[in-house]
Amino acid sequence: VGQLDHLGPAWHVVEWPRTDAADVLLDGSQDDRAGFLAIGPSGLFAVTVADHGRARVLVAGDVVQINGKRPPYVAEARRDARRASKALSDAVGLQIPVTPVLTFVGSGVISVYGLPKDCLMATHRELDRLLIAGGNRISPVTAEKLSRVAQHPSTWLNGTYRPAADYRWYEDGRTAADKPANRR
Repeated sequence: VGQLDHLGPAWHVVEWPRTDAADVLLDGSQDDRAGFLAIGPSGLFAVTVADHGRARVLVAGDVVQINGKRPPYVAEARRDARRASKALSDAVGLQIPVTPVLTFVGSGVISVYGLPKDCLMATHRELDRLLIAGGNRISPVTAEKLSRVAQHPSTWLNGTYRPAADYRWYEDGRTAADKPANRR
C-alpha cells in the first residue's frame, strides 16, 4: 500500500474485509494473503497480495506454483473482484466493474510462461505503474464517491435491505440534470 502513496489525490486505497468462507479465514495457512481496493482514474482494482518470500514463483496461465505447491491465487483474485463488484454494484445501483490484480511480495525469482486472461499480475514494485497504465476511465470525483461507498461498512454486509439507503450520489439539492454538459 505504501507504494501507491505517490499516485496522487485522485487515487484511493480502501482496505476491505475478506469475504472468504469462515473456514478459510480461520485457517492459519492463509496468513500470507492480504487484499485491498485501489480506486482511481484507471478504474477499480481488487488487489490480492501474495507473499512468497525468497521462494521461486512459476506462473503459467492460471497456474501459480511456489515451492512445488499450487495455491489458487488467481482464482481467489477473480473471486475477490467478483465479490467486490457485486457489493459495490448493489450499493450504488449500477454495474461497477472491478478488475482482479494479483501482486507478489518477496525477493524470490518470478518466472512467467504465460499470463492469465482476465487477471492482472505484478510485483509490489510495479503495482503503481500497472494501475495507472489503464489511462483515465473515470473522473477523480467519481473515484472519490466510489471510495466513500467502499469505505462504508454496510456496503459489505449481506442484508436484505439496500445498504446505500443513506448514500446520495449527488449533493443535497442537486440532480443529474444539474450537471453541466461536456463539450468535445
